[in-house]
Order: sequence, then structure tokens, then C-alpha cells
Amino acid sequence: MPVPGDVAYVRLLDDEQVLIEHLDARRSTLVRRAPDGREKTIAANVDTLVTVTALALPAPRATILDRLLAFAEIEGITAFVVLTKPDLAPPGAVQSWEGLYARLGYATLVVDPKHGEHVEELRAMLRERSSLLCGVSGVGKSTIFRALGGQAAVGELSRHGLGRQTTTTARLYRLAGGFLIDSPGVAEFGLGPIAPQELASAFVEMERFVQRCRFSDCTHLQEPGCAIREAVSDGAIDAGRYASYRQILRAGPAHAMVQ
Repeated sequence: MPVPGDVAYVRLLDDEQVLIEHLDARRSTLVRRAPDGREKTIAANVDTLVTVTALALPAPRATILDRLLAFAEIEGITAFVVLTKPDLAPPGAVQSWEGLYARLGYATLVVDPKHGEHVEELRAMLRERSSLLCGVSGVGKSTIFRALGGQAAVGELSRHGLGRQTTTTARLYRLAGGFLIDSPGVAEFGLGPIAPQELASAFVEMERFVQRCRFSDCTHLQEPGCAIREAVSDGAIDAGRYASYRQILRAGPAHAMVQ
């Protein structure tokens, strides 16, 4: 079945309906996997992952953000870090989160789409890109999508501060030279089976330490002579990012995956 991001050749029928006659081969696909093993492709041909993380309501979850960034590194696609709800963030949170990921080399932007703050800067970043908004429900993906010109419904907040999921299928909006897809919220975003060396290399600040470990098959969890754990102790690697690495590696495949 065609999904947002597919390149389709179509024929317009007399009743103004459209018949899809051919789909180009996909360069990449985003697949959601249900707990019972069923899979659903929700997007294709994406070259940029726009990770969206709320600084409050819901509270930011570093492991999900770091998992998304690791996927982008593994697939060789660009990743942006977008932080929302700065007006609700605890003191110091904006500077802490923005500073961490900017220092790692990721293009990082704090956006308040409800008040129009930095929306145009985000639009400029997405020019000429085929992008997917990705993050858990309630972080403001659909609000960003609408602020950029797309059509999206936004749910009310639950009493727990989580957005009610109103985006059930991915939607595409054309931007200058590319497109933007608003995806359903992804509570868990797995990488499938992955070796410790591959995962560590997907954490940009860890890659240069991987070859310095005493053992070539080091998992970077408990082995002696682990250069990554030494770098964490020395402050060269952020302890929170290392905690994400450990959690991702130990969790294994999750309910959603990317191919």
C-alpha cells in the first residue's frame, strides 16, 4: 500500500478520483511493529528525522530521543533536535537540553509553535528536505505541523499531562523543495537487534572511544579496560547519554522499528 513519502504515478479519473498506476522503489521505509509481530509501514523516502521532545507535559524522556538519534546515525540520515514547551520547562531545563545536543553537533532548536516562536527558523531548516516529525504523543508534533501549513487535529491534554493521540495515520505536507510528514506518536522506538559496537558508534561522542577498549567485543557495560566507561567517569561522555546507551542495549528490540 502507498504511504506518505512514496513517489507515485497516477491517472486522474472522470469522477476526480485518482488511480495509482505505479510506485517507485523506496529508498527507505519506516515500520511500526506491534507486540504480536505485525508490521505497518507508515512512511517512505525520508532523509531527515525531526525529533520532537517536550521540555514539560510530558516530561522529556532522554532514552527515546537518544534512540531516535542513534537510528539516524545508523541509517546515515540527518537528525534535528526540536524542543517544545519552553514556557512550561523547569528553570535551567532549556539551557541544559539545548546545550547538550548542540555540543554533540546536532542542529538544535527550541520552538514554541503556539506563539510562533522560531517557527520560521524551523521552516528554513526543513527546506529541500524530506522530513519526518517523530516523538511521543503530546510533545507538539501536530502543532508544529499546523504552524508550518499542514492540516492536523490536536487533542486535549489528559490529566496526566499527556496529549491524547489524534494522529492515527501519517500525513504529508509539501514544503519548499521537499515534504514534511506528521507521524503517529511512537512511545517506543526500537532499533531491532544491534551489536554493542554498532550502537556505541551510533552515539556520536562514543564512536572515537570504541577502538580504545581492551577487548574488541567489549559491550561497554562492565568489562575492565572499557574506554567508554572511563570517558564517562572523566566527564568526556555525558552520564545521561551513557545511561540511554545502557537502557537501549539491554532493552533489545521494542514495539517499533525502522528498516
